[in-house]
Amino acid sequence: MRKFIAEFLGTYALIFAGTGSIIINQQYNGVITHLGIAITFGLIVMSMIYAFGDISGAHLNPAVSIAFTVAGRFPAKMLPVYILIQLAGALAASFTLKLLFPENQLLGATMPSGSDMQSFVMEFILTFFLMLVIINVALGSKETGMFAGIAIGGTVALEALFAGPVCGASMNPVRSFAPAVVSGHGEHLWIYIVAPVLGAVAAIPVYNLLKAKH
Repeated sequence: MRKFIAEFLGTYALIFAGTGSIIINQQYNGVITHLGIAITFGLIVMSMIYAFGDISGAHLNPAVSIAFTVAGRFPAKMLPVYILIQLAGALAASFTLKLLFPENQLLGATMPSGSDMQSFVMEFILTFFLMLVIINVALGSKETGMFAGIAIGGTVALEALFAGPVCGASMNPVRSFAPAVVSGHGEHLWIYIVAPVLGAVAAIPVYNLLKAKH
């Protein structure tokens, strides 16, 4: 139960602060800026890793949980529960933001600025490299340790900074799912569910190859 509560709170905080920064930037004439949004996502991920990493692993992301399962670091029987908890935390955050900012149309939902295929490829690559960082600094299936939060949060901020204007730099199915469902704008949602999962899973054989002793 401690793991479930920690994963719920961590995912809630990620969506509340991350998509909240997008909403507030829209509502208040760009006061946060694109740089500020990228930093917000990076800092909230870093903070939640340090807060909950040693309890739940601070996955905060179904793609990460699935990749850890493929890597044999996370029990398959726990995977459906973790995904449900992450969904619940993300939806709760988006509903909170809907109550606070009812006039906002997208609630921070990710949308391609170009073609669907462009955003699909971008999301795949972004999540691939994010997962490579995560699995290299994680202890087992837990994102914990002195430098894990800095490395993972820094990667999230970096990728959001340069790729955000193109694809939204979701890298996380529930980060896109919750605001899309609550706002009613799910027309491109498949990109942000399929591409991050494929990208994260693709990182595992590459990691195994790089770490192979022979």
